[in-house]
Amino acid sequence: MGPKNFVIAIVLAIALSAGIFVATRLQAPAALNAAFVLPTTTPLPEFSLVDQSGSVVTRDSFRDRWDLVFFGFTHCPDICPTTLQILAVARNELAAAGQEPLPRIVLVSVDPERDTPELIGEYVDYFGDGNLGVTGSLDELRKLTSGLGIYFEKQAGESDDYAVDHSAAVLLINPDGEFHALFSGPHSIENYVHDVPLIMKSR
Repeated sequence: MGPKNFVIAIVLAIALSAGIFVATRLQAPAALNAAFVLPTTTPLPEFSLVDQSGSVVTRDSFRDRWDLVFFGFTHCPDICPTTLQILAVARNELAAAGQEPLPRIVLVSVDPERDTPELIGEYVDYFGDGNLGVTGSLDELRKLTSGLGIYFEKQAGESDDYAVDHSAAVLLINPDGEFHALFSGPHSIENYVHDVPLIMKSR
């Protein structure tokens, strides 16, 4: 992990463990409710995964649009469906308010052992049209997560009904394919509806 990625990992760890975003008050514009805008945007690392249709997903797949990216898994009992539902409702409210462009919702699976392209495709469709589901090999997944400071770990045990511990942050990726801002939990619809347009406009 390079120096820049190490710094980002520490920022994420502090935010997620504290449950509050003190750094937001120091770095982000005062008008934002919850988002932390990185002082310097960070290009996505090189990786190669696949989407729900089996098409290759690389860092170039995140260019020319805004993306709200969450790392989770389809067997997640609570945090993942709750977060994705919040993103879906927030996106609908942004659309109703005339926001253009609208961010795409992206779920990157931290459980590639069970999350096939077909399964993750069915899952993201529950939360609206146009969502992107991403899965693939564990090695390629770790290239992406380590480059962004995202934590995940399969829980020990021999049962197929295992859980995966993972970061609960949502990353906002800008049209240059760069890590631009971050929302830590707990998530709320109001924060996304308020902050996302401001971040897009200020870029």
